[in-house]
Parts: sequence; structure tokens; C-alpha cells
Amino acid sequence: MSRRRVLVTGASAGIGRALAAVYAAEGWDLILTARRKDPLDTLADELEATHGCDGRVIVADLGVEGAVTRLVSEIRLLGLTVDGLINNAGFSRTEGFLNTPPEDQAAMIRVMLTAPVALSRALVPDMVERGVGRVLNVASLAGRMPATGGDTLYGPIKSFMIKASQGLWLEMRGTGVHVTALCPGYTLTEFHDVNGTRDEVSTAYPAWMWQTADHVARVGYAACEANRSQVTPGVMNNLMAGLAKHLPDRMALAMVGGHAKRLKRI
Repeated sequence: MSRRRVLVTGASAGIGRALAAVYAAEGWDLILTARRKDPLDTLADELEATHGCDGRVIVADLGVEGAVTRLVSEIRLLGLTVDGLINNAGFSRTEGFLNTPPEDQAAMIRVMLTAPVALSRALVPDMVERGVGRVLNVASLAGRMPATGGDTLYGPIKSFMIKASQGLWLEMRGTGVHVTALCPGYTLTEFHDVNGTRDEVSTAYPAWMWQTADHVARVGYAACEANRSQVTPGVMNNLMAGLAKHLPDRMALAMVGGHAKRLKRI
């Protein structure tokens, strides 16, 4: 029986790297993509040595126009079958809507919204035809909360990913294709180092609120195998999302406004 193969975007670090490791451990071959080649090569070598998987590396910047088309074309030129898709690539801009250059906002939308939609549209039909497939969209707890200031586009984009995942989950019932939105809260990765908020988030929230990338990846993998439309790791994260959902808008916005102030984003 041939091994299944999963495409992981944003695989060079953080949750993407952890998800690649979990899928390799579970017997999947890999296609790893991100902007930086060296970390991808290192990860592919490590996972091949540890788990005996086949790890392919394709460098792609999903923030550039036409990147998805080129990525899918290269996969097909290599003759690779994609049985799973992990849409993980992403970043945030925390300096505020009016202080963020429009080109950075456009790139953010392409990476985190346009690319997952385009990749799903390109790859899911073949999964349906084969009668098996997995789509794991890495959203965020932020997508279940009211939008905050400072990183104004991040939460709404993640909300879109949750809703789009739920819609695709409904469409895929009975096809053998599983679809899950993974909604992690604060996770110990390089994410906050990249966007320059490590000091703020480390002092704003206690250690018990943080989860490891490996734990989040394990929860995401299990949820997708079980074909759950959405999963949020952590009891406290679910409590916060439930509270925000049932509070009046005025109170919920005050709550997330306080969050943004603690992080010095507004």
C-alpha cells in the first residue's frame, strides 16, 4: 500500500514544523513549503532520518501573485499525489491598520486567505475523486473572538478560515475528505519573535495559558482524522471563546480592547 502525502505550507517553523513532524510520525510522506529553503531542507532531512518518510521541499512565497499556481504546477511536474493539505502559512502585523503599508496588508491577505482557498480548490477535487483526503486549516482562537485593534486584519482572516472550513466540511460529507479548522491560542513558537511582540505577550499572560506547538499539532491531527469541523486546543481557550460569544458586543469589545492595550497595540 502506497504512503499518503501531505502538503504543509509555512512548514519551516512553529506549528507548521510540528504538524509536519506529527504527520511523518503517522506514516505520511511530505511536501514542505515556505519562503526559506535551508530550514525546510533541515526539517526534511530530520524527518526522513527519524521516520523513514519521503520529504520533498518546494520553496514558495505565497504572498507573491501567482505563487499558488506555480506551486501546484511544480507538484504536478514532480508527479506527486497530494492526499492531505495543511494550510498553515501566516503572519501578523501589529502596528495598526493605518501604520501598515498597503503592500504588507495585501501580502497578508494573499498568504492567509487567498492561498488556502486557491490550494484547496486546486487539490481537493483529486482527493474527492480518489475518495480520501485531509484538509487542515490552521486558524486561531483569534478567529473565535471579537476583532482587536493593532492586528486589525488577523482575527477577521482567521474567522473567515473557520467559516470556510465549516462550509467545506459540509460539502465534503460522504466523500472521504476530512476538513478541520485548528484554532490554537497562545502557542510557544517563533511567531511572536517574528512580529516583534515576544516581550509584550510574555508579560501580559501567565505561563499556564501557553501551549506547545507539538501539543497543538497532535490535537489538530487527531481532530482531522476524526473529521471534526473545528477544534480549539485547551479548556481555557474554549472558555474564553464561549464567553466572548455570549457577551453583548459592547462588553466583548471592551474585553478585547483591554487585551490590545495590555499588548501595547492600541
